[in-house]
Amino acid sequence: MSTPAAAAADAPAVETPVRRGVVALGSNLGDRDELLRDAVAALAATPGVTVTAASSPVSSVAVTLDGPDESKPTYLNAVALVETALDAHELLDVLLAVEHAHGRVRAERWGDRTLDLDLVVLGDLELDTERLTLPHPRAAERAFVLEPWLQVDEEARLGSRGRVADLLAGLPDRTRPVPGATGLLEPARASSAGAAGADDAAAGGAVAGDDVAAAAAGDPAAARAGGAS
Repeated sequence: MSTPAAAAADAPAVETPVRRGVVALGSNLGDRDELLRDAVAALAATPGVTVTAASSPVSSVAVTLDGPDESKPTYLNAVALVETALDAHELLDVLLAVEHAHGRVRAERWGDRTLDLDLVVLGDLELDTERLTLPHPRAAERAFVLEPWLQVDEEARLGSRGRVADLLAGLPDRTRPVPGATGLLEPARASSAGAAGADDAAAGGAVAGDDVAAAAAGDPAAARAGGAS
């Protein structure tokens, strides 16, 4: 007679579905272009994550709780397309760890930052938890998300909100071009990051989670992914 353990061992493995995700990147402190490229390379070096495309950076005015603020350092923004079998919260943890490894400090909601990584969509998943809302609740209002997204996917859709091109057409603001900008996906850089980059991100993961928890103690909304920009 087969034991439960043997039966479990003989059972066919359940294949985890691979879903397509959209990650928005932003930086307005430090070497912004280098930080965005490093972030894409770190994602590409993460086990279980494949970066299939990354836009060129665009420039945008900082958005604060009080609205656009041209006195703040200007942002560079971009979008990366990923394919992953990770679930939404696992992918969120990866993004937080990459942010932390690149000097992200959550001292002020919607404040200046070395690196901001927001999960915009993950397949057709709809989610609203304490940590994460999908699709991103403000992506439809952000030209600095929609414009670079269209660079890498002309037929992109933002869930039930519809076509990204149509959403962008309805916005009053636009980003600014970055002279000489090139796509952020650099295979050689991703290869050199390799396991070392993934290990650095993983090592920062627990601390990044602590940073988010600390921010949440003063402002719960600060800890929600997709909430910073």
